[in-house]
Amino acid sequence: MGETLLMGAVAYAPKVVTIWEGFKKYFGEHGLDFDFILYSNYERQVEQHFAGAFHVAWNSPLAWLQAERVAKACGRSAKAVAMRNTDRDLRSLVIARKGGDVESLGDVAGKVVGVGAYDSPQATLIPLLHIEETTGLKRERDFEVAVFDVLAGKHGDHIGGERDAAKALMDGSVDVCCVIDGNHLLFSKEGTMPSAATTIVAETGNYDHCNFTVLDDAPESLVEKFCELLMEMSYDDPAVRPLLELEGLKVWKSGRTEGYDLLERAIDRFGTIDDFVAHVAAACR
Repeated sequence: MGETLLMGAVAYAPKVVTIWEGFKKYFGEHGLDFDFILYSNYERQVEQHFAGAFHVAWNSPLAWLQAERVAKACGRSAKAVAMRNTDRDLRSLVIARKGGDVESLGDVAGKVVGVGAYDSPQATLIPLLHIEETTGLKRERDFEVAVFDVLAGKHGDHIGGERDAAKALMDGSVDVCCVIDGNHLLFSKEGTMPSAATTIVAETGNYDHCNFTVLDDAPESLVEKFCELLMEMSYDDPAVRPLLELEGLKVWKSGRTEGYDLLERAIDRFGTIDDFVAHVAAACR
């Protein structure tokens, strides 16, 4: 692939093209030949990363764990090299209607829990883990789960499923809904889920979101230049700010992996990625 650094990303919304074309221009102006490949879902992206189609992946938290576990199964290693400041220390919330039947998490027994896409860490996997670990209740045995499955394969990297779950809470179709804290604020401001009509029943622990992932065969010098340029991007630079705002950050941070513990527990509990990891790992043995 020569001296071009290739990145894989998922096209979860039209703005993705604008974002990475902007980054391509920025990197080119600063001495890094950069290009990107867009995929329709994270499973294809992770699979193609191990097939050598590109060097660095812009991974969801679930895709990071998929890549990490496939690498381990293949005797290889994966590394998180960078992430947004807004990818760190997030929380998900379990929301109920004020004056309804759910006042505490234990009241979820026998009720309907609205969640986002089935593969969403923030609106499904982590909050369901929190409910089960906190109360001892089990999904489908002690409470029903209503999945608002918008854009499956994109790991909840959109707000469609969460917004639908919030709407279902307000129209009484579900008894509680699960959303990330940032979307809770958004839904309150836009009137989808007015704060005066809702109450926070529970908050999960902190967790991290997306990261740039490389495998052990990535070209070291190109990855170093890539990370160096990311860290040098300044929100005060009028040429850079629009790109950072589109991608939802103010500053890039070094990658870390300790913030994925909750999601790891969730995928182990629910067996979410086992079949996929086995499938991709089989191809590299």
